[in-house]
Amino acid sequence: MLKVAFSPIFLYQVPEKHRFPMQKYRLIPERLVQEGTLSEDNFFAPSKVSEQEILTTHTAEYWDKLKTQTLSRKEARAIGFEMTPELVERGRYIAHATYECALYAKQYGVSLNVAGGTHHSFADHGEGFCVFNDVCIASNLLLSRGEVNRILIVDLDVHQGNGNASIMANEPRVFVFSMHGEKNYPFRKPPSDLDIDLPNETDDETYLNILKQTLPRLIAEHNPDLIFYQSAVDVLATDKLGKLSLTLEGCKQRDEFVLSQAKAHNIPIAIVMGGGYSEEVEQVVEAHCNTFRLAKQLFFGWV
Repeated sequence: MLKVAFSPIFLYQVPEKHRFPMQKYRLIPERLVQEGTLSEDNFFAPSKVSEQEILTTHTAEYWDKLKTQTLSRKEARAIGFEMTPELVERGRYIAHATYECALYAKQYGVSLNVAGGTHHSFADHGEGFCVFNDVCIASNLLLSRGEVNRILIVDLDVHQGNGNASIMANEPRVFVFSMHGEKNYPFRKPPSDLDIDLPNETDDETYLNILKQTLPRLIAEHNPDLIFYQSAVDVLATDKLGKLSLTLEGCKQRDEFVLSQAKAHNIPIAIVMGGGYSEEVEQVVEAHCNTFRLAKQLFFGWV
């Protein structure tokens, strides 16, 4: 069965004209249920990460500042949301949801988190709408518990996953692959295991050709027993924070290729949503929904 992580806590209150389209976390599951792609049985309510689980990845000092709400104004501003206890709780649930998705992916082949992909969170600070680094926490939990041995992170957000790169820099069991806009935030990009910097206005054909030349090679070389896939839709040409030029169809073909590669090699794949900031929220939601539709179609058929 396709298992999808969702909780109302994902919907954090932001000002009406905030650049983060928080409403997508409500609209994605609503659309998927209304159209019949998913039913309520597909969704699960995640638990939250414990303090001990947080400390597998984040520093005690950073966790203490979050727990006691004592981040400096500058530190909180870098995250981009109003700093509240609710925001911290939200991050704890998102992080454990990604871990649970990995376990479901091992069981069923694929699983998706309606949220997640908080790849700008470092061990000792957050930034770019990211409090905790969900994929890194999940990876460290899986490795420490012997549930996987080798992980491939496929990060196709328009923004480089600087937090992933930093946290996993000295972890040989995790290979971090990031393909992103060269001229996009973050402007200081710590090196991932493989970074592909794309020029502004990169189109569908160019993007897909590079991906098709790269991903099969990484799978063959790293031989992962789990893939985390950040299927962000801020690669769309309409994205107000991105500088690439993919179409909705190009974004869908990207997802189809990544999922097909995982299935062909019998590698469980856990998918997190990442960014998507188009003023056309309808397009953001549709692009994200395509990822769920493809997961259902490729791994379970339409039954």
